[in-house]
Amino acid sequence: MVKVIASSLRKGNVVDVGGKLYVVLTAQNFHPGKGTPVTQIDMRRIADGVKVSERWKTTEQVERAFVEDTNHTFLYNDAEGFHFMNPETYDQLTMSADDVGDSANYLSEGMNVILSIHEGIAIALELPRQVTLEVTETEPVVKGQTASSSYKPAMLSNGVRTMVPPHIDAGTRVVILTEDGSYVERAKD
Repeated sequence: MVKVIASSLRKGNVVDVGGKLYVVLTAQNFHPGKGTPVTQIDMRRIADGVKVSERWKTTEQVERAFVEDTNHTFLYNDAEGFHFMNPETYDQLTMSADDVGDSANYLSEGMNVILSIHEGIAIALELPRQVTLEVTETEPVVKGQTASSSYKPAMLSNGVRTMVPPHIDAGTRVVILTEDGSYVERAKD
């Protein structure tokens, strides 16, 4: 553990508060005209997913946990959880469905991801920024719906719904942002 001042905490940092690990969701520094500057931290407890808000003086010492970010390859998921392998050491790690969360929708066999590991346990997962998926169903184009800002609902091969431009039909491969599931462009493959 390393002690750092509260004002240096950023989104994604892992901190130890009272012997429990938390991942920082948001960090804001407030400097009122009178009084002591404070840092407001919204964080999620890694053990059970409970969200907590803390407020510290900006100069107060907080224990920052050492987390190692390593490249891993997604192998498969089963009743035990989601299985990943380190391509350099061939070590395998398993993450629970709760820890993977909504990211599970975008995981595909052989995908390279970054796992945050603390004391040999995977605690967080970072997906590639974009993935290519196939549109399985979409509504037919409405005549006269040619405005560039018009979009129509579509179902992707991973079961996620998104909005796509009118010229996209079922069977078309599209690039999707993993952070919010939004359409980027038609796939070039």
